[in-house]
Amino acid sequence: MTTYPDPALLHPGSIPPDIHQRNALIAQAMAAMPEWWEIGAPAFRQQQRQGAGVFPPVVFSERAHTRTIDGPSGPLRLREFLPAQGQARGVYLHMHGGGWVIGGADMQDTMLLALADHAQVVVLSVHYRLAPEHPYPAAPDDCEAAALWLLDHCSQLYGCDQLLIGGESAGAHLSAVTLLRLRQRLGVCPFAGANFNFGLFDMALTPSARAFGDERLFLRTIDMVQFRDAFLAGDQNLRDPDISPLYGDLQNLCPALFTIGTRDALLDDSLFMHARWLAAGNAGQLDVYPGAPHVFFRLGDEHGRSSMTQQIQFICRQLKSAASTSGDHK
Repeated sequence: MTTYPDPALLHPGSIPPDIHQRNALIAQAMAAMPEWWEIGAPAFRQQQRQGAGVFPPVVFSERAHTRTIDGPSGPLRLREFLPAQGQARGVYLHMHGGGWVIGGADMQDTMLLALADHAQVVVLSVHYRLAPEHPYPAAPDDCEAAALWLLDHCSQLYGCDQLLIGGESAGAHLSAVTLLRLRQRLGVCPFAGANFNFGLFDMALTPSARAFGDERLFLRTIDMVQFRDAFLAGDQNLRDPDISPLYGDLQNLCPALFTIGTRDALLDDSLFMHARWLAAGNAGQLDVYPGAPHVFFRLGDEHGRSSMTQQIQFICRQLKSAASTSGDHK
């Protein structure tokens, strides 16, 4: 499936007044929050878990299980959710957001449960190592290890072999890097679909990222620079596809859903990556939400509900397509 956004969606005039007002309130509320690089990543992570800023306290689901596998530097934890009813139709490998510095696999249980139950998939979220304590390539190595483990154990543990991958922000970046690594290692793409939510795909920063400025609407230009520098921790080729997947060979990858809001500093990342995805011969869907900021579907508004519906439908569609293709080869 390939869709293109209506150009009117990208025009500032398409943003409803109530969304403008909400964004202003978000920026005002975040203005008093400390900068993570000033108080230190561990202290900021603790505040985030306690519900500091504009987000409510984190809800930890009793349905979550922890599965521990062998990782590149020792035990690697996966947060596991099984669908509430019925046999799983596939497995969704999830990478959380947070600029490779904050966030965690256990900090979006409500969203992951919705995917597990409504798409009837097992969800595995990777507790990858965080920067600055563990800079590149720690996080990509952990995500690659989780994907390879899943390929070997999916059928035995979950009774299915259809895989999807996805994440938010830095998690979308890590998902894309993992796809490229596995395609290079295996010669094929083992995933039926990729779900990229407001990802950063160019570490050199796209025009929208550079021009966003200082409005504290979850993600500013300075935030991206600070996160990037903590993640890379030294001189790197910013156009290395293992760092900036926008510059990679994107041929022979799976269908992808790109989700982005027009008040997100990473708008161009999704627009550019979607265009390159299509140019490489892959199927791609681009969903654009007027006025929506970074991580918008955590706000619980109409945009967020619509986005979750689109993600669930995309996952179901790809599982159905993969099952049909698999049946044709039997």
